[in-house]
Amino acid sequence: MKYKIAIDASRSRSGGGKAHLVGILSELDPSVHGIEEIHIWAYKSILDSLPNLPWIKKHCPKETEMSILKQLYWQYSKLHIEISNQECDILLNTDAGSVCQFHPAITMSRDMLSFERREIARFGFGKDWLRLYILRFTQMKSLKYAAAALFLTKYAADKIQTWTGEINRYKIIPHGIGHNFKDNRLKNKFPENGERPIRCLYVSNVARYKHQWNVALAIEKLRNKKYNINLNLVGGGDGPAQRKLELVLEEIDPQQDYIRQDSFLTHEQIPLIIAESDIFIFASSCENMPNTLIEAMACGMPIACSNLGPMPEILEDGGTYFNPEDVDSIAKAIKSLILNKEKRDYFSLRSKELSQQYSWKRCAKETMDYLIEVLINDK
Repeated sequence: MKYKIAIDASRSRSGGGKAHLVGILSELDPSVHGIEEIHIWAYKSILDSLPNLPWIKKHCPKETEMSILKQLYWQYSKLHIEISNQECDILLNTDAGSVCQFHPAITMSRDMLSFERREIARFGFGKDWLRLYILRFTQMKSLKYAAAALFLTKYAADKIQTWTGEINRYKIIPHGIGHNFKDNRLKNKFPENGERPIRCLYVSNVARYKHQWNVALAIEKLRNKKYNINLNLVGGGDGPAQRKLELVLEEIDPQQDYIRQDSFLTHEQIPLIIAESDIFIFASSCENMPNTLIEAMACGMPIACSNLGPMPEILEDGGTYFNPEDVDSIAKAIKSLILNKEKRDYFSLRSKELSQQYSWKRCAKETMDYLIEVLINDK
């Protein structure tokens, strides 16, 4: 039997959502799963990034480029009709914020912010708090009433089910890592004797739960103890979090002599800048699947990592941990990597070893296998 699969990626606006779709479609062999066609509804820029293959059918309704309210109205009132018109058998929602009425559907969870009480509290009562409350309600409903759910980590599955109650049918399928990271090699010998600055790298957009300002203060603390160290923050930001970072940088390094923020680098550029670095720092306190962390692991970086969320599940014993809200804890973790070559070497090898389980080929196969399994059992 030949199957037609529908994918709604109209709400997948993050870099991780785009990487997921590109990754699984680039690695998928549809004949293995008996798939005749995959129909994808999304906005133009994500469709343009997908491979042009005869079995991939792209749909770009004008509403996907409109306001969020118009997107939701189209998704709720029209998308299920468009999917039926294409004679698709099952729908994959790549974002749990979906309000599409098509059945059967599998809904993927990729957002954690609205399910973490500690993180919601950072916003206070206001527009952002209300948005997270509505998003949580929408995602809970979508996950609970789908034919099945997909989670990226066990942490996410367990945490979200404390809100939704037990979800009867779900599977954990983590993201993959691109070959440009797996084939990447670190270019420089670690500066053991201070012959050049130790280059620390943190790749993430600036947000309240990313704690870039605490990382900057930790670097300042180490420099005050005579460590020759600098920091590159890759990822732009705006709003209160960016302003908080700018205030800290203005106070400790106004000329950006040793702490630099690059507002944006393409996904293709990230492996190159990782290869030039010595220590990778990941200080987020809220993640569903920490993509930049597994990418750094694939490059074989010595990693100092947040001890919150799913990070210990992903990194296991492949890095040193810190409390991202404690500047002293961050500084201590980085210092331990600077002073201990054996630890750095072990973490580099171990993190790279752990990263081998994250492949887009595996992700594509497991995702399509599960779609077909749910479809057959739902009939």
